[in-house]
Amino acid sequence: MRIKVGTNMTETAYYTASTIILILLMVTLTIHVLGYSGFSKKQKSWFIATFAAISFCSLAEFALHCGYYWDVFKIPLSILTVLQFATAPCFAMLFAGALGLKHQLKIAIGVFAVCLTIGIICAPFGWIFYFDPVKGYQRGDFFIIYLVSYFLSLAYMIGVLVIVNKKFHHRDLATIIMVLLVLAAGITIMSIYQLHVGYLTVGITACICYVFYSDLTQQDMHAELVEKQKKLSDMQVQIISRLANLIESRDTETGEHVARTSAYVKTLAEDCASEGVYLDQIDDNYINMLFTLSPLHDVGKILVSDKILRKPGRLTPEEFEEIKKHTIDGGEIVKQILHDISNEEYVNFAIDIATYHHERWDGTGYPQKLKEEEIPLSARIMAIADVFDALVSKRCYKDAMPVDEAFKTIQEESGTHFDPKLVEVFLKHKDKYAAINASTTDNI
Repeated sequence: MRIKVGTNMTETAYYTASTIILILLMVTLTIHVLGYSGFSKKQKSWFIATFAAISFCSLAEFALHCGYYWDVFKIPLSILTVLQFATAPCFAMLFAGALGLKHQLKIAIGVFAVCLTIGIICAPFGWIFYFDPVKGYQRGDFFIIYLVSYFLSLAYMIGVLVIVNKKFHHRDLATIIMVLLVLAAGITIMSIYQLHVGYLTVGITACICYVFYSDLTQQDMHAELVEKQKKLSDMQVQIISRLANLIESRDTETGEHVARTSAYVKTLAEDCASEGVYLDQIDDNYINMLFTLSPLHDVGKILVSDKILRKPGRLTPEEFEEIKKHTIDGGEIVKQILHDISNEEYVNFAIDIATYHHERWDGTGYPQKLKEEEIPLSARIMAIADVFDALVSKRCYKDAMPVDEAFKTIQEESGTHFDPKLVEVFLKHKDKYAAINASTTDNI
């Protein structure tokens, strides 16, 4: 016989709505866990077990307090209540396992076994709970046993959060505070007003903890990825720089040309940005690529014979035509060197520098006689740095030009060899470039 118990329609509606919301919340979290890449299969299993346990206890709570009691189901409801009593304290261990703490399965099994034993012993005597034929589920004289186990479980969860908080360098202190507030509110309502909000509280707590934990995990994964990318980038820079130095050592007295030109292009690009010149192209990423890839500008010289590279006198027209090929060869070599890099912008940037850094603003350069802004900006910047360093450096075929005279030469070739806007910025900050030359020359 179905009997309407003391719960009024408002409470019935509350239990129905809260149970539906909680189950949907647990389903949503479960779906998110299954699709989340930040957790291992083991962690996912722990989280799903936690959400399943919360769902089970929530449904059991609904069966007991939905507003109706079937006396014929007294024994099945008693068994359900005992299982609920044994499962509820295990939430904390399940969640601790999900957060990476060890030995939680053994602890959870132990707690479940103890609570199940207590429940089985107490159930026949109605010490913790009993079923009244009219009123349905009622608390027994020793219901405090359940409350104690429940509070100890919540205290365990708080302890787990403190431990995990240390793992994340105290970044989720707000989570612990929020959890404490939610649990305190739930305990107050359940203890004083006997409104069964325990599992709704636990569900909200689980949701808060999961969201914050997954967010922190994602942050750490991102930080780890950034660190790996930085190491890879540093390694890439080292390889490019050493390769460039090896090539330059065939053509110059030292490999300092690479260090200086890299410093020049980086500084010139930064100065352009500060002066508002070519801001549509120059940003932090552009400057970083320019600095990283500029050492490859003469990589094509690896195919030029030593006889031509080290010739102390003036080159013949045939020899000059031969050395001009290093631009086209350089672009092809860059393609081969960087062919495994999926970043197309990065690869094309390097190709532009290697291929076009000998083009001239007036269209009389090589290899393709591009003019003005047909020439990639990276190559125009590289051209100024390359020529300036060649002027102020001693080579096998010439002496170093004084720095002031080199600046004058750059100025004279503004609008013919070089981009006028870039020359204007270069000369406006010429003290920086003189300092770069002096600092690297002192180390030679």
